[in-house]
Amino acid sequence: MTGREDQKANDLFFTCSLIDYIARKTKNKRSAVVNALGRTSVSKIYDLADVYHSDNMDTVSEDFIASAHISEGTFDNVAAARYAVPSHWDIGKVYKRLILGIARERDLPVVDALFEAYNSFVSDKIDDYNSSFYYDAPQNILNAFLTGAIE
Repeated sequence: MTGREDQKANDLFFTCSLIDYIARKTKNKRSAVVNALGRTSVSKIYDLADVYHSDNMDTVSEDFIASAHISEGTFDNVAAARYAVPSHWDIGKVYKRLILGIARERDLPVVDALFEAYNSFVSDKIDDYNSSFYYDAPQNILNAFLTGAIE
């Protein structure tokens, strides 16, 4: 481990941030982006995150948008936000923490936990920038996922 966190946690952070970047760019829900990319591409991003991280985010996102045939959607949570909009890096960190918690609690590989996180009701709550859920404590977000309810 070099730095403040494990390298694979940092790779997951980049993967989640790229997913959010693609979703914003194409105006799609995060679940739609993850599902369009599929396990092969998501695994590739995760495995090669240290390489992609040193490239231009627009270039990397355009390559994956093209290869996954992700078309323009109508979900624009950035435009709908009435308050300050978190960056794709901010949201990447929220998802990273959630996914690592799911992987730990359910004893799942990280990529499997990623698909569970993005395809859950919690993802819709995180992506509502008019609520306070996305900046709630990481344990509260994980607990909402695990229990299926926001308390």
